[in-house]
Order: sequence, then C-alpha cells, then structure tokens
Amino acid sequence: MFYHLLYPMSDQFTFLNVFQYITFRAAGSAITALIISFLIAPFLIRQLRQSQIVEQTNNRGPISHKSKDGTPTMGGIIILIALILPTLLWANLMNKYIHLILFSTLFMGIVGFIDDYLKKIKKTKKGLVGKYKILGQLILGFIIGSILYFADGFRELGPITSVPFFKNLEISFGLLYIPWVALVITGSSNAVNLTDGLDGLASGLLTICAISLALISYISGRVDFSDYLNIIYLPSAGELTVFAAALGGACLGFLWFNASPAQIFMGDTGSLSTGAAIGTLSILLKKELILVILGGVFVIEALSVMIQVGYFHLSKKLYGESRRFFLMAPIHHHFELKGWKETQVVIRFWIIGIIFAILTFSTFKIR
Repeated sequence: MFYHLLYPMSDQFTFLNVFQYITFRAAGSAITALIISFLIAPFLIRQLRQSQIVEQTNNRGPISHKSKDGTPTMGGIIILIALILPTLLWANLMNKYIHLILFSTLFMGIVGFIDDYLKKIKKTKKGLVGKYKILGQLILGFIIGSILYFADGFRELGPITSVPFFKNLEISFGLLYIPWVALVITGSSNAVNLTDGLDGLASGLLTICAISLALISYISGRVDFSDYLNIIYLPSAGELTVFAAALGGACLGFLWFNASPAQIFMGDTGSLSTGAAIGTLSILLKKELILVILGGVFVIEALSVMIQVGYFHLSKKLYGESRRFFLMAPIHHHFELKGWKETQVVIRFWIIGIIFAILTFSTFKIR
C-alpha cells in the first residue's frame, strides 16, 4: 500500500524514492510486524484466557508438561495478523509472487484455525481429523503447483528446482512438478506442526528460516548477486523479501510471549500456516532442496516421528511386541526424557538451526 501510494509521489518529494528499494520496505515490514505483535499479543492472551481457549496436554508429552495446562493457545492468530498486515502495507501488491505466498499462508491458516476451533472451542477430542488436514495441504499444493505449471506468468523458468552443491544443475520435473509442490508444502507444514511442542522452539527456528529466506529472496531478485553466486535469477521474486522479513518479525515478536515459560502457544493456526509459508517460499525461489538443509531441525523432528511409528510396527512383527526407537517422539521429547531441561533443548536446537542456516548459504559458493 505504501509502495503504491507514496512512491508515485517521489517526483514531487524526492525522499519518497526510498519506497522503490526492497531493502527499505523489507526493514519496514519486519519492524511493523514486531510492533503489531507487541501491541495485539497482550490483548489476545487475555481474551483467550477469559474464553478458556487454553491448552490441555492430555498426557501427550512428558509429565512435566502438565504445568502448561491452562496456557492460552491459538496464538497463530497473532503471527498471521503481524505477517499479513505489514505485507499489505509494504509490499508491491501487483507482484504475482506476493499473491501466491499470501494465498498459501492464509489457506493453511484457515485449516489450522478450523482444527484449533474444533479442539479448543467445540472440545472435539481430535479436532480436525488428520486425513482432512493432509487433504487440505495437498489441495493447496496442487493449486499452487498448477498455477506455477500452467499460468503464463510463471512459465519462463519451467518446472525446475536447483540442486545445492552443484553448479548449473537443476532438476526438471515436467508434469510431476505439481505433485512435487504438493509434497513440499505438505511436508514443510507438517514438520513445523510436529516441532511446535516446546516453549519457543518452533517460533525461534521459524525466525531463523524466515531471515535466511529473506536474504535468499533478495539475492535471487538481483541480477548482479544471482549472477555472482551462480543461482537462478528470478526478476520478480525479490519482492518476497518483504514477506519473508515480515514473517521473521512476526515470529520474533511472537517468541517474546512464547519463550519459556510461554504465555501463549501458536496452535495449528500458527504452525500449519507458517510451515506452508516457508515451503511455498522455497518453491517460488526454486530452492526446495535447500529447504531440507535450512529447515534441518524441522526435517529431523519429522523423521523422528516417522522412525518411531515405523519401528513401533516393525518391532511388533519381529519381536512379537511393540518397541520404541526413541523414548518419545518428536525427538525434542526424547531429549527431555534423557534429562535435558526444556530450555536446554530449545536453545541447543536453535544453535543447530543457525548452523544449518550457515551451511545453507555456504552451498551458494561450495560447488
């Protein structure tokens, strides 16, 4: 909105020229997201507590988590408001990439909200049945994939993704690109959802990913930087920097209230929407395989659940009794039961997330 209202006036007021620069608008969106988070979070926390929209652990985690009962949830509403509003204020709203990333985030935000609504307000034990959540993720993935594959505005690069550590190597999926996009969005959305189990864990890791993706977006949208680093140049994708910066600001602002001891949890409203956001960002930037490195902690969390479930069923066939590979999955609970304090797990996982982010940027030069 600011871009459309103020930049055209730069002929009369030269200082308004700053609105043409993505870096300026990205900084503005990040700061705006932080301010919005700080302003609305206390009010929403009070309202959720008064309405008894609170967390009930139901023995799903370690016994120590019983103390978290009564903590307001559905805090993903804070993230969504603090993400969407700054994007609308600071981004070029005519940009095709902005349209897709907003649609993806809102779509999964609605799915997550329905799940939280059923569990916390309607008191349905399981909320939105798992298969319906996956169906929603797949529908979103096929919509985004079909637009990228068939729409004229996205055909110039084709259905490809870049391969990290290899120079000028891209994978072309052909028509399989559509299910590939669905797989990435479903995987990223579920991975963040599984990671959201400790105070500040998911929101901190999301902040790291969002800041990294903001830098990647900016580099990808600059012909000089992308040429120097030998990565795919995406002329219009630089505008995603504004969105990614807002995502980082929103998650960081939410972390202020979500850090241990958490005053609010993000719920599926937050975890599903932010997971879809980083997945869609990686797709639009042709960096889906790099997301596996950047979101390495999310990948490990998801794999730990798959290993646990697979070994549980396999051991039943091999030994006649079901056994567990980890003390508890996702893997952050395993380390809690090993004796790590919750804050130790969270901070150590953040450190690992930062290491993965550094490794991600090293892939641009190690080829």
